[in-house]
Amino acid sequence: MGKDGKGGGKGKGKQASGSDEAPSKGKGKAGKAADGLGTCTYVKARHVLCEKQGKINEAYKKLQDGWLSNGDKVPPAEFAKIAAEYSECPSGKKGGDLGWFPRGKMAGPFQDVAFNTPVGVTSAPFKSTHGYHIILSEGRKN
Repeated sequence: MGKDGKGGGKGKGKQASGSDEAPSKGKGKAGKAADGLGTCTYVKARHVLCEKQGKINEAYKKLQDGWLSNGDKVPPAEFAKIAAEYSECPSGKKGGDLGWFPRGKMAGPFQDVAFNTPVGVTSAPFKSTHGYHIILSEGRKN
């Protein structure tokens, strides 16, 4: 049931919101319906990808020194500058912009962090099969 959104991945997200978005249509498993985390079908995100942990930590320190340590959110334009400077992913040239992507498109830990980071929030560094990442969540929709 909870994978219904995946089956319609080739169509627009609007199709899923018509009949499949009943409040308890297999989405309760995440246990986060109240805040919307973990229940959306698409996420818009930017990221920084580095092969070495030391490099991702250096990028994160810049984000901390500029915004995070003050409790501020990192502006997308500023995150994009860090991504362009540090990211080893081709998306770094576009400020780390991954655009909108559906559930099931990204691998394990990356998807988990992307779909559970609130909009406007920057994740802590984490490891995936591709290396070390920092994600900035920019949007979510069904």
